[in-house]
Amino acid sequence: MLERLQKVIAQAGVASRRDAEELIKAGRVTVNNKVVTELGTKVEPKRDRIAVDNKLIKAEKYLYILLNKPKGVITALEDPQGRKTVADLVANIPERIYPVGRLDYNTEGLLIMTNDGDLTNTLTHPSHEIAKTYLAKVQGYPPEEKLDKLRVGIKLEDGMTAPAKVNIIAIDQEKELTTLEMVIHEGKNREIRRMCEAIGYPVKNLKRIQIAFLTLEGLRRGQYRHLHAGEVEELKKLGKKQSD
Repeated sequence: MLERLQKVIAQAGVASRRDAEELIKAGRVTVNNKVVTELGTKVEPKRDRIAVDNKLIKAEKYLYILLNKPKGVITALEDPQGRKTVADLVANIPERIYPVGRLDYNTEGLLIMTNDGDLTNTLTHPSHEIAKTYLAKVQGYPPEEKLDKLRVGIKLEDGMTAPAKVNIIAIDQEKELTTLEMVIHEGKNREIRRMCEAIGYPVKNLKRIQIAFLTLEGLRRGQYRHLHAGEVEELKKLGKKQSD
């Protein structure tokens, strides 16, 4: 069966589908020893010889990991500065898996890792509107009129944010901190931190506690578990619902 080249590359776990498109455009992909740069190219995965940077790709067994990332860990497979990465936390897994999205160095919490490029695209593409829930401890006591700005969308340097769900969970009078539960559907760089800074209440601690229906229940910091088959299917359905 013919399939789009970028999809085949993503399914092999080489890169996400969007990154696979960049590899194709850069002339780093060959099909039957011929360089292919056209994104619409279709191939027969079981018959055609497909290579990225002169390395033949092969179908991998898909893995789906749920990780509780601690602070002080880079969301990357390697770090030129030698800092600890999420790859170090799953080093006993022989397959090469990739983080889905990103958590900042000083942000902790839920992170999915997989070699399934299609699922990565489902979970990260803004059009699929996958809910991500955070607990943000901010300095001070933001009034409701300030939080309303986040609820309707606020202008950042890279554009308007989509409306967020924001609720006050706790107030620490001694430390002068307010804990906010925030639900967003985008994946802009440092979005939660920049949103709170924009209303004058900087984030002092940030933790992602949920992606869609997945939570950190039972996972201590630095621990991971494999997703169950039913959980994977439910995640895939989220993308299908948006495309229907």
